[in-house]
Amino acid sequence: MEKYSKTSRLKKSITMKKHKVIETLDQLPDEFNIEELVEKLLFIEKVEKGIQDADKGRTMTLLDAKNKLEEKWQTLQ
Repeated sequence: MEKYSKTSRLKKSITMKKHKVIETLDQLPDEFNIEELVEKLLFIEKVEKGIQDADKGRTMTLLDAKNKLEEKWQTLQ
């Protein structure tokens, strides 16, 4: 079985334009916690992925989302 690490998962899942990283860095103070930068970049990546999904029609209604969550919660009990 192949060893799975958080780092390898991140390398495969995140692609971002350099200008987005620079924009994000420019919004931070001169000194900042690296975790703050990573959190902001992950947030941007997730929002952009959501927009792409919506543009491709990969959406669901609120009722469908609620039903899906309820089914998942029931299987966890």
